[in-house]
Amino acid sequence: MDEKKQRVFDCCIFACLVIFVVVVPEAEGRAFFVFGDSLVDNGNNNYLLTTARADSYPYGIDYPTHRATGRFSNGLNIPDIISERIGSEPTLPYLSPELNGERLLVGANFASAGIGILNDTGIQFINIIRISRQLQYFEQYQQRVSALIGVEQTQRLINQALVLITLGGNDFVNNYYLVPFSARSRQFALPDYVVYLISEYRKILVRLYELGARRVLVTGTGPLGCVPAELAQHSRNGECAADLQRASDLFNPQLVQLVNQLNSQIGSNIFISANAFQSNMDFISNPQAYGFVTSKVACCGQGPYNGIGLCTPASNLCPNRDLYAFWDPFHPSERANRLIVETFMIGDTKYMNPMNLSTIMHLDSTT
Repeated sequence: MDEKKQRVFDCCIFACLVIFVVVVPEAEGRAFFVFGDSLVDNGNNNYLLTTARADSYPYGIDYPTHRATGRFSNGLNIPDIISERIGSEPTLPYLSPELNGERLLVGANFASAGIGILNDTGIQFINIIRISRQLQYFEQYQQRVSALIGVEQTQRLINQALVLITLGGNDFVNNYYLVPFSARSRQFALPDYVVYLISEYRKILVRLYELGARRVLVTGTGPLGCVPAELAQHSRNGECAADLQRASDLFNPQLVQLVNQLNSQIGSNIFISANAFQSNMDFISNPQAYGFVTSKVACCGQGPYNGIGLCTPASNLCPNRDLYAFWDPFHPSERANRLIVETFMIGDTKYMNPMNLSTIMHLDSTT
């Protein structure tokens, strides 16, 4: 072979090798499953008769299609950004008719806005997918995938998947503190209510493990008293609502304790606790350091702090969503979600226990 042909041949071999290296990891990307509430719902509630919906303008204004998708965000939400960071396609809502065939192998999002740890949380939203039903759908999903690739391969797909679960905030905001003298607040003092929530959450996490989940990211609640909706109702000078902050302060450490106990009993780091409270407080307490003009006023809303009612076409709407930590009265903007996911990916033990998501990805790629 002459020198010119040899160079062409070498280039072709090199190109093939490069293509092989780039394509294979994508083809073998791990599945991703999402459970929880409106912080992680990406459209299941669009298919339900419920008031807990984000399917109209201006939701989705910064989404690639510039249309509302059911995500409670101006653009991407936390699961979207995690999918982006781990090199997977975004998961579809489990109720989406598009979730079939090979698309099932990417995973699924079972989350539903308004739900909590308890079945009586969010009853005002009527028709939502409570966590027990989300877990039933996960079983149904596995049956559907087994018909596609067989039981053994399905078990491997589930065992190797990443799972995200986000619960707890609504059990305070849309239950215990929903109205003065709520049924749960008359039944429990706050510390006892938190103990009860943790005992119920334990059953949910154990069930996830029984269903094959082996890498589960468990997020604590954010600073519930600092969202614009709570500032609008309870704050005189922009300070966070004390009762809801106390609820977060009680709940989150006990959730970390639960995660550690479960891992110890199983003998493996199945569950990873993510300190969403701290991830949010970083930019809430010092918004300018993170490029925000405010962490008190929502981009979309009305009334004090744009924190009253829902985000609708009639609401005030900020021109630049990247400058606002909160998109609507309860939910972070896409840019804030990116900061939160960054702490999940590379945060130290202040944020992630016992390890961050980058470490998990590295460990799992070598075993």
